[in-house]
Amino acid sequence: MLTAMAIHLQKLSVGSESIDTLQAWQNLVADRRAKKGLSRHHVHVTRMFPKRRDELLSGGSIYWVIKGIMQCRNRIVDFEETATSDGRRACAIVMEPTLIPVIPVPKRAFQGWRYLQFDDAPIDLEGAKGAQDLPPHIRAELVDIGAW
Repeated sequence: MLTAMAIHLQKLSVGSESIDTLQAWQNLVADRRAKKGLSRHHVHVTRMFPKRRDELLSGGSIYWVIKGIMQCRNRIVDFEETATSDGRRACAIVMEPTLIPVIPVPKRAFQGWRYLQFDDAPIDLEGAKGAQDLPPHIRAELVDIGAW
């Protein structure tokens, strides 16, 4: 459940073609973790540690931008210190493994991640009457013509 105190992250999902391809990638990560005896959470490693950690952990999510459109989110459950392949300190963002589709919102490209204010986050598709029944390509068309 999202709370008014929560803040979110937004991140480009580089290489994803759709919510389905992002979910397939996240499932692969979860499977690899499970084979190592770890939880089935999805983990994204980034160089920077969020300074607003407590606000993110109070119900925050990562909202994924796929092909220029914010389309879905994962709920954030933790941040863990880890290392990159070359030994540098990094942050592992631990997320619930299930993607939650949201009302599509166009977004320009950016690098890294950005904070997303609670009130600026799109609502979940399940909260938008009839929206979850539309195929993804129709949702994208509605965004393109400004009907959403």
